[in-house]
Amino acid sequence: MLAFPQPHHLPCPECGATVARAEHGTHECDDERRVDFLVFQLREEVAVFERELAAWLETPHGRFAAWLADRSRGRG
Repeated sequence: MLAFPQPHHLPCPECGATVARAEHGTHECDDERRVDFLVFQLREEVAVFERELAAWLETPHGRFAAWLADRSRGRG
């Protein structure tokens, strides 16, 4: 039976950083990298939300909500 070689580096499941196998237990994730990695994982859901929001903003209710939000911001 053939054995496949083991990689020297593995991705961190929390932040996606490439970590040496020997350092895997001592790796500490950077908070900013963790957020970027989570957003990357949710990119399809974010894209769907953006499309649905854009479509809603074209409806009469959406246009009114945008007008009301703009008006209530309190300009200077």
